[in-house]
Amino acid sequence: MLPNTLFMGQQLYFLPACPSTNSEAQQLLIKNEATEGCAVVTAHQTAGRGQRGNTWEAEPGKNITLSVILKPKFLAIKHQFYLNMAVSLGVLDLLRELGLKNAQVKWPNDLFFEDKKLGGILIENALNSLTLQHSIVGIGLNVNQLAFGYTTATSLAKVLGYTLDLEQVTNRLLELLEKRYLELRNDKTAKLKYEYLQALYRYQEQHTYRVDNRPVMGQILGVDEEGRLAVEIEGELRYFGFKEIAFVI
Repeated sequence: MLPNTLFMGQQLYFLPACPSTNSEAQQLLIKNEATEGCAVVTAHQTAGRGQRGNTWEAEPGKNITLSVILKPKFLAIKHQFYLNMAVSLGVLDLLRELGLKNAQVKWPNDLFFEDKKLGGILIENALNSLTLQHSIVGIGLNVNQLAFGYTTATSLAKVLGYTLDLEQVTNRLLELLEKRYLELRNDKTAKLKYEYLQALYRYQEQHTYRVDNRPVMGQILGVDEEGRLAVEIEGELRYFGFKEIAFVI
């Protein structure tokens, strides 16, 4: 069954196993075989990629690992982080619909519930001179996996106490992603940014972070247009890119 959407997931490739759904999606683009909303789904991702070279490991057949191809040519390069906001909110909509009301997005691309990681997002953008040419949105979500190699991970099944139908959850995720993407296309950026900040992990709270290999106390105050995290440290507002600041959890 396909999701109840206009285009998200209407062209769908299911692969029993593959190294990376983002890489498979890239090949479809190279061959000019992908319409907007094309989704690549696998039961077993053998070499999944996380942000900046991190690996993403998931037990075969237990979780959601997919990539969606989007063509947000309406989005200026300097506004590309709004796509991250829209995608994050789409996944959060799913989590909250399933009962995880306190689910949050941990900047820049993790889904958290009660200080534990539920999933992650990896967006790879291709740019032309002014706008985004296409985007590959990779999403990994821990659904029915119960055992993890690290204590900072959890899953929907662990939180809810029961297993879920992966196909149903995947379809609902695609439906909610499309809803948020259409908000972005319709220039609802102020709405998206407001909701994103309200869902941002540790927003406007004092916590310990690691900057330049030393612990500092800071308060997250927002995210700028380029996607940098705005943190007030010792009375000074500073902006950090990926890997320039680490959360101490």
